[in-house]
Amino acid sequence: MPASKPADIVLTGGAVHTVDAARSRARAVAVRGGRIVAVGDERRVKTHVGPSTRVIDLAGRMVLPGFQDAHVHPVHGGLNRLRCDLHAARGRQACLDAVTNYARAHPDRPWIVGGGWYMDDFPNGTPLKDDLDAIVPDRPVFLSNRDGHGAWVNSRALAAAGIDATTSDPADGRIERDAGGRPSGTLHEGAADLVERLAPRPTPAEMVEGLRIAQRYLHTLGITAWQDAIVEDPEFAAYATLALRGELTARVVGALWWDRSRGEEQIEELIERRARGPIGRFSPTSVKIMQDGVLENFNGGMIEPYLDRHGSPTANRGRSFVDPSRLPGYVTRLDAEGFQVHFHAIGDRAVREALDAIEAALRANGRTDGRHHIAHIQVIHPTDLPRFAQLGVAANAQPYWACHEGQMDNLTIPFLGPERTTWQYPFASLLRSGARLAMGSDWSVSTPNPLLEIEVAVTRVADQTRDERPFLPDERLDLADAIAAFTRGSAWVNHLDAETGSLEVGKAADLVVLDRDLFAPDAGPIGDARCLMTLVEGVAVFEDPALEG
Repeated sequence: MPASKPADIVLTGGAVHTVDAARSRARAVAVRGGRIVAVGDERRVKTHVGPSTRVIDLAGRMVLPGFQDAHVHPVHGGLNRLRCDLHAARGRQACLDAVTNYARAHPDRPWIVGGGWYMDDFPNGTPLKDDLDAIVPDRPVFLSNRDGHGAWVNSRALAAAGIDATTSDPADGRIERDAGGRPSGTLHEGAADLVERLAPRPTPAEMVEGLRIAQRYLHTLGITAWQDAIVEDPEFAAYATLALRGELTARVVGALWWDRSRGEEQIEELIERRARGPIGRFSPTSVKIMQDGVLENFNGGMIEPYLDRHGSPTANRGRSFVDPSRLPGYVTRLDAEGFQVHFHAIGDRAVREALDAIEAALRANGRTDGRHHIAHIQVIHPTDLPRFAQLGVAANAQPYWACHEGQMDNLTIPFLGPERTTWQYPFASLLRSGARLAMGSDWSVSTPNPLLEIEVAVTRVADQTRDERPFLPDERLDLADAIAAFTRGSAWVNHLDAETGSLEVGKAADLVVLDRDLFAPDAGPIGDARCLMTLVEGVAVFEDPALEG
């Protein structure tokens, strides 16, 4: 019996992993008017084919819900491609060559601005100004590292900011110094702001172009929605511009930035900013609180002190950027005002402070639909694992970091010690405790490719082609759980689960076609798979010619 109205698109002959509550599998999907109208076997879905229906024979390829990145920085990821981009450079000399080439190609730029260097490429994770002085002696250089928690600068930049041996460290950062107390060229956390505030800011047009570049790239990876983890006024304006032009094809939740130098008085401003949306597919409904730094520069907030190079305890427990005694009050008010709170928490103390604040909000307000989440969750004290489920807090994981690589092996493990090392990225333990797991990339800190991220979540290995030991193998996820985290889990965090995150009749046709069935015995490494098509509400926002080639 033919359907009353034919479908616009039918995908047939594939491995359809619906990610519904039952983790159902199917062979075909029909889409009409931007909605899924049928999911099932080929014979049933064939009834939706009409004269104008586009029928795509998948030839065994896989269909999934569109991936959703729960913690990403697209505007700045796109901007990196317009500036001095070091993300592809590995090793000190490669970074210097890239800076040299950029400086020569842009002789009229008053500053050299960019970033993306990798901490483990430099001794102790701290590059030197002298190297930059040798290649760019005539103008300031400001290069953030790839995680955004530090910067490499030259002498001109330090002089412009008035930073010398007499300059005190800011309250929220540290100036790296040589044996004589002179700034050596690396600025950690808030210390980087002393220089960055002087550097030329991206123009509004550059911000829009960065977002446009990023959206195009993310769609090629099967990403249909994301949560931008830092939205200040320039990012807000870029999203509003694209949305008003009808060019924002992704669904985006904006996490408005919490200024850690201020207090509760900024909440009224956040309410006013939220009231400017939603604009098209952009909804500024979350608030980002960065509670600590990162472990590699000893600014991640830890319950017990970091160790020194000899394995002895130091006096340093890292930082709490927001006063833990005031944080519960802030979160309680944000929750009462209907905001979602999106935490950055790396160390176990920062994770605990975030959980304590959410618990205070729960006691004061009752259970709301805030869907608060804690991103990064690198180190979680074992006693805090069950609290995620108890408090209804989503664990927002960036799985690409859960492996043995330079920053982990050289700049993290030695300073945590054996016991705390085993508390890192406990994805499987969180699931066993009943926690809801979402996933994101933190691009441009690391790759935004969900398939590479999922591969590390499943293997705990950086590269399956190498004979490499997995990092804490008991915390590996199975493939279905990792896919669910990057689809259904992130959709829940984004308050999009009623519309997206699974392939079910009535939901929006946000989906991705991959070049292989990831569950097939001969699928090969997960990260080798490619996206061939991305649909948002049934419209192809990316299509590879190989899909029907």
